[in-house]
Amino acid sequence: MGAERARRGLCAILLLSLSLGSALAAACLKPVYLSFDAGHMEQAPLIAEVLKRQQVQVTFFASNQSTRIGGGALSNHWAPWWKERALEGHEFASNGYEHVVWRADERSVEPRFRVRPMVGAFAHREFTWDAKKYCAQLAYANERLEDFTGKKALPLFRAPDGRTSRKLLAAARACGFAHVGWASAGLLGDELPSERFSNEALLQKALRDIRSGDILMAHLGVWTRKDPWAPTVLEPLIVGLKERGFCFETLRQHPDYSAWIARNEPAPGKP
Repeated sequence: MGAERARRGLCAILLLSLSLGSALAAACLKPVYLSFDAGHMEQAPLIAEVLKRQQVQVTFFASNQSTRIGGGALSNHWAPWWKERALEGHEFASNGYEHVVWRADERSVEPRFRVRPMVGAFAHREFTWDAKKYCAQLAYANERLEDFTGKKALPLFRAPDGRTSRKLLAAARACGFAHVGWASAGLLGDELPSERFSNEALLQKALRDIRSGDILMAHLGVWTRKDPWAPTVLEPLIVGLKERGFCFETLRQHPDYSAWIARNEPAPGKP
């Protein structure tokens, strides 16, 4: 009888050890948060293939940037591509529908901003917008993503070029959007001129400098770079980071944003 109890106890300990081992294996102990802003989309299919092959989930910040085949990244042409990414478990957030760059705060009682849309009918012209109009741009990008994917976009945004002010960030938070930047080492450099910053140099710098918790940022194609970044850097970067013990999570899991998302994300079935 005592031997049987001992055997059962040993089995229970072994099962518990296996369970704990599986939990530790599944836990992301050195997370990094890879994100992509929209671009000319020429590398978008390749990027999707790499992410699927490497089983990495990321956060896409979308705007209606012009693409190489005409139309914008949030035009109906790209709806199937966004839908497939949603089915793979990626997350989505706003880069502002017209990729609107903040230029300056206006001196006014109510928040008003000088801005420059970079795409659309009024591209490269400067305007003064109030907070409501700026927030509408953020919201419309998310609405387009939700139409394509059937999945609620995160209540997050990334300001084009990372240009913000305290007033702008406060106005965005008041309408339900928290801003997401990137780590210094996480600026992967795909927007830099390839004549001065080779793909190999950018890869080695990223592998050397990235640390646990960093938000990484690249684009779905950059017009000004002659030697495209993603075809030669993205997969070696992911593989190299994995070999160094890093793992990949979306911004839904980021400790700086998870509570905000839980508070501001609509409940299922609600608008």
